[in-house]
Amino acid sequence: MNPQDIEFGLDSFVTISVDAEGRELTGDQVIRNVVEEAALADQVGIDSFNIAEHYRQDMMDSAGSVILAAIASRTQQIRLGTSVTVLSTQDPVRIYNQFATLDAVSSGRAQLIVGRGSVTESFPLFGYRLENYEELFEEKLDLLTQLLRNQPVTWSGKFRSPLVNQYLSPPLPEGHLPTWVGVGGSPQSVIRAARYGLPLMLAIIGGEASRFEPLVGLYHRALAQYGHPPLPVGVHSLGFVGRTDQEAFDIEWPHWKDFFETIDRGWAPPTKERFRAEIEDGAVYLGSPETVATKIAGVIRQLGLSRFDLGYATGRVPHEQKLATIELYGREVIPLVRELLTMDDQGQAVADPAA
Repeated sequence: MNPQDIEFGLDSFVTISVDAEGRELTGDQVIRNVVEEAALADQVGIDSFNIAEHYRQDMMDSAGSVILAAIASRTQQIRLGTSVTVLSTQDPVRIYNQFATLDAVSSGRAQLIVGRGSVTESFPLFGYRLENYEELFEEKLDLLTQLLRNQPVTWSGKFRSPLVNQYLSPPLPEGHLPTWVGVGGSPQSVIRAARYGLPLMLAIIGGEASRFEPLVGLYHRALAQYGHPPLPVGVHSLGFVGRTDQEAFDIEWPHWKDFFETIDRGWAPPTKERFRAEIEDGAVYLGSPETVATKIAGVIRQLGLSRFDLGYATGRVPHEQKLATIELYGREVIPLVRELLTMDDQGQAVADPAA
């Protein structure tokens, strides 16, 4: 993999944040702020900007395609996608319509990550039953891949009305709207991504990246078994870039603590010791540009990645500090990662295999 071909993205939950004096912002202002953040990401050379999907009072990301369309009007180069679309409780037909339209208005910059969803608030909201968790995703992924690849589509399933010789609009040019499968650690999900011939995005939000090496190996073996060529693997992890390691820690820690104390995921209460352990040996990419770049380059080498997405500024970090971390990530971290990936373990330049 040529380091210049690796995609470096930013992921946002569009979390309700605070201003410099600690006053909570309104949801509409937070949405406008994230458009500004994406515009800056485009200016500083970041490859993609991706919005998650939640249905919570503290996150404004429930209509990602609308926000991404606004971002498209403010940007020129950056790819625009999701991280992740909860396909289990979405209609694949509507997803196609929305993101094919986003692809058109952005001149071919739309992309998707689809997943089952690590939180389940969308199930009762849209009238789905949790006992159908696996079946829903399998059926909807099957329909979405057919809509992306094989129109007109004739299809039938258990959870929605059938389609007969159906075309959807707008049409997608060949190769547009790349679609990844987001996986949190389930071998069955890895195999499913390979079976459908879709790139794999690993959500690593805790623990050492080495735990995911067997899943990457499983994915590559499964691709070969199903007759697919090698496909990209990416990682989504959380982090924050400051001018120094201490500055990054001091800004992010109180917001990280508040976020993980309020989110209902069954995790142990956050402590400074656990936070520092995740920074040093786990899944948090936090520190100076040099510290973060070195860690990202390491995980790219370790897992053979084609893409790395940073969930920047976890929690209620003020907009101005988010802008600062975006600037550092684009102007300093990404170029340094690319440079590090051209070096061997002794710091010597490695010949480009594509040259």
